[in-house]
Amino acid sequence: MRYTEAPARRAELLRRLSSEGYVSSAALAEELGVSEMTIRRDLRQLHSEGQARRVAGGASLPAGGVRGTSFEERDLSASLEKAAIAAACAERLSGAATIALDAGTTVAGVAALLSPGTTVVTHSMPVLSTCTERDDLSVIGLGGTYQPSTRSFGGQATRDGISRVSIDVAVLSATAVDTTGLLCANDLDAEVKQAMSAAARHRILLVDSGKIGARAPIRFGTLDAIDLVITSATLSAEGRDLLAAAHDVLYVADPLEEPR
Repeated sequence: MRYTEAPARRAELLRRLSSEGYVSSAALAEELGVSEMTIRRDLRQLHSEGQARRVAGGASLPAGGVRGTSFEERDLSASLEKAAIAAACAERLSGAATIALDAGTTVAGVAALLSPGTTVVTHSMPVLSTCTERDDLSVIGLGGTYQPSTRSFGGQATRDGISRVSIDVAVLSATAVDTTGLLCANDLDAEVKQAMSAAARHRILLVDSGKIGARAPIRFGTLDAIDLVITSATLSAEGRDLLAAAHDVLYVADPLEEPR
């Protein structure tokens, strides 16, 4: 069914967010008969109004977002927060020979900060792109079925590739974290996260504060299986209580300004 009028489209996006907790830009574009750019524009508008929260590949329900904050302000804040979390993670990966990097915007920021000589295992196209621009890293790319919504590969081939690799640390992402555990948007993504977690000696979860207490449809793990959670120091008391099930949590202060 085509939704050519913006108000009707956005009403349908909100309806699906309310029922599913997450929507994919690519999937919605195909289902609603419009371009993915149009869907992204709709989601930006809903994000700026506080009715949705943009995440990699789509949007999820807002988690305690403040209405009235402009999109530009929200986007800048999220960018700085993710950069700080990625930098803190990279500092803690020193000495790890083989590191698996999950698909996710915060995790992708870690790739450029890894120590020379590191072997990177990943199914993420953004991570692969960053790593292949460096000549001081070894890269094991995991193939499979490409998922536009996460810009990554998934499926049996991806899981088989992970099973043949010895991983020191798996750096994982999540669309949301709530009292039931770690959540993501689809089954293929969940299966890869589970395979990476099982193959690794240690597991680090990177998650910006907006994802704590948010919703997503697929549970792929529990906090007690994570060795370290790295998130923002601005997280609420309720969010800190929710993360108490993790073995260890590092609260990172965001940079005050964009790096020059």
